[in-house]
Amino acid sequence: MLQFTILLLLLGRAHAETPGEAQPAPTFAPVSVQLVSLPATPEAHTGPERQRVVDKKFVIVMGALGLAEAMHSTTRTLVLEHEQAAGAPWVTSLPSHPGLIATNAAIFASEVLVAYEMKKRHDWLPGDRIIRKLWWMYPAVMAVPHVKSAVHNIRLQAPAGCASPDCQSP
Repeated sequence: MLQFTILLLLLGRAHAETPGEAQPAPTFAPVSVQLVSLPATPEAHTGPERQRVVDKKFVIVMGALGLAEAMHSTTRTLVLEHEQAAGAPWVTSLPSHPGLIATNAAIFASEVLVAYEMKKRHDWLPGDRIIRKLWWMYPAVMAVPHVKSAVHNIRLQAPAGCASPDCQSP
């Protein structure tokens, strides 16, 4: 502030000393400076502590669902391959492995995303606390039919409707 005042005084004198003009001496009023307080910097997170969505429980439950779906897909593919090799007339072609993997991966990814969103906190959603507590139900319920189907596929015998001697077990 002092430097600014000295600068103004020097500029006023230089202006007053110009030849041919009679200038009145400049008068300076004291300048009042108000300090404006800035708002506090916003923190990355305000409110209660952040909730961890992907924790041990999430990984275990979704891993179990992924394992069940992988077992189901693998055993179903093996059944189709064995039936085609045995000459079953209803198996005309096998689905491609990359196509099956891509389809099953997309389905599993959507299930993981839904479970993640159900477990995550949503302040705008009424009843969010109850929904967050029940995030595990869908993966747990859906793992059961996948495991049952995989066990059923493992226990399958030779195709029943095949008349070829190659299909019959000795």
